[in-house]
Amino acid sequence: MRFVEVVLLEPEKHVVALADAYFFPPFQPSLLPRTKGGPIIPTKLPPRRARLVVYNKKSNETSTWIVELSEVHAATRGGHHRGKVISSQVIPDVQPPMDAVEYAECEAVVKDFPPFKDAMKKRGVEDMDLVMVDAWCVGYHSEADAPSQRLAKPLIFCRTESDCPMENGYARPVEGIHILVDMQSMVVIEFEDRKLVPLPPADPLRNYTSGETRGGVDRSDVKPLQIVQAEGPSFRVDGYFVEWQKWNFRIGFTPREGLVIYSIAYVDGSRGRRPVAHRLSFVEMVVPYGDPNDPHYRKNAFDAGEDGLGKNAHSLKKGCDCLGYIKYFDAHFTNFTGGVETIENCVCLHEEDHGLLWKHQDWRTGLAEVRRSRRLTVSFICTVANYEYGFFWHFYQDGKIEAEVKLTGILSLGALQPGEVRKYGTVIAPGLYAPVHQHFFVARMDMAVDCKPGETYNQVVELDVKVEQPGDNNVHSNAFYAEERLLRTESEAMRDCNPLSARHWIVRNTRTVNRTGQLTGYKLVPGSNCLPLAGSEAKFLRRAAFLKHNLWVTPYARDEMFPGGEFPNQNPRVGEGLATWVKQNRSLEETDIVLWYVFGITHVPRLEDWPVMPVERIGFVLMPHGFFNCSPAVDVPPSVCELEVKENDVKDNGVAKPIQTGLMAKL
Repeated sequence: MRFVEVVLLEPEKHVVALADAYFFPPFQPSLLPRTKGGPIIPTKLPPRRARLVVYNKKSNETSTWIVELSEVHAATRGGHHRGKVISSQVIPDVQPPMDAVEYAECEAVVKDFPPFKDAMKKRGVEDMDLVMVDAWCVGYHSEADAPSQRLAKPLIFCRTESDCPMENGYARPVEGIHILVDMQSMVVIEFEDRKLVPLPPADPLRNYTSGETRGGVDRSDVKPLQIVQAEGPSFRVDGYFVEWQKWNFRIGFTPREGLVIYSIAYVDGSRGRRPVAHRLSFVEMVVPYGDPNDPHYRKNAFDAGEDGLGKNAHSLKKGCDCLGYIKYFDAHFTNFTGGVETIENCVCLHEEDHGLLWKHQDWRTGLAEVRRSRRLTVSFICTVANYEYGFFWHFYQDGKIEAEVKLTGILSLGALQPGEVRKYGTVIAPGLYAPVHQHFFVARMDMAVDCKPGETYNQVVELDVKVEQPGDNNVHSNAFYAEERLLRTESEAMRDCNPLSARHWIVRNTRTVNRTGQLTGYKLVPGSNCLPLAGSEAKFLRRAAFLKHNLWVTPYARDEMFPGGEFPNQNPRVGEGLATWVKQNRSLEETDIVLWYVFGITHVPRLEDWPVMPVERIGFVLMPHGFFNCSPAVDVPPSVCELEVKENDVKDNGVAKPIQTGLMAKL
């Protein structure tokens, strides 16, 4: 038995919301359900339960288990606590995610396979220590990829120096060798040396380590940049509960999603703790490549569902990944044998200066008010084979929440025959090219805008800016206006971005209003985005039908967590997950809303992306829209330097020094 995943079985939403209102500050009796005798006070938290995904290597079966962790048997008191099995179920016709242990075993099996050794000798390589074998899931392209077998099709690379562990081995891809590995029995079941493609010559610009270790010289004019918070940070942390600048939330972590933000709320003066969202996370990402040649057409990794973003996270280094006064959180998860593994300093929490928050100067008096912005950032970074992905949630003093993904790492390359040119990528170095590809991410946002425990009073409207038609209402041809449309059902809520109309979407509470009588809400503002460039019959879209639209909206359902279904690895079923759920066409009017936002970037590689890619950023913003009665950032105090400047600019009698500008001189 191999333990693929062990995660907390999260309690029902209303139970969590009730606990947030009662057990976490500030205590909000107004949020508790009431009876004639007064508010219902929860007496205890629900039992802790875990959900397990287990792979039976002997029978090739995948099963899910629910275990109650609070059961302690008398015979084991003083020793290990044993859980009580609540339920178990075999899930037919699926394959669970791969694991790092399997990847290492696959590499060893391939490198020890005699026909593979012979093929590498033909390419001038006899030292197997130089060879890198990256096991890739096969996806699903035909019945041969069916989940009746647990399969991998590795990509092969080769370093040039065995004594250089930091050499960029991805700079020499090995092509023309077809390998299929049975990951259940860990044997090579198909092998063919189809075409002898010469190894690319060693690129002198292939390495990315510092100074002489890469054969270069580092720049010498970078001075130290120190971030000092002499009085400590403005955030407070109690376990996994975080408070900062009127925001509060809890931090979680799963092997599949990585960082999860729970129970996001804003403390708004006399209105108390106002919920914004119940749960925020990145639930899937897909990376399809645009080269139709083998092996690149098969490269369409589901990095969350086939591998796990959390399991591939790594420890963050102070001063490099994060800067300033930092609070780290460790991540714990089970390995294949059921033992506990810990990633130390996996999640980083820190404040960042973010430039100007707001400013205005009165040109008549010369007096100015200016405030600097800061944000609270929660992040983790994972490595999936050659690429790195940093996932960030930024909280701002003006009520915004920004989701950001930073892409870096090393391009996945192909080898070219002498004189060969391919239009499906960019030549990076002699014999090396980088195929065009796309990166797609899916954020799942379980919203709860101004909802008390048990309330489901949210709806979604789409806003487009329209140009007024010429006529009596637009005699100057300058008029335009914002037009809203209520998304009433799931079929109406399959939407795409439209920058030409400044399209965005607002989640509103149907029973709470601001001071002007408008419904309170939060709007989803897209950043740069794209849709799949593959044809409608592309094989990977069978499993990734959710990529066909930028926005999907569903009513909350506890078992609807992942847009491609729970088991996308070798999944033969068309459109499983989000594309199937919305066929129910459930009502979205005054309900418990879940937003699924799909955002992507089309990567046409540049020479400047080699040997390691400078960070590309992509994301979106959740922004208050009528949620507050005025700017929530108006009460941010001036910084110390602003106060010092004001004191110097005001005379003893309290009159401001005049500003000698051309306009003031004329006045």
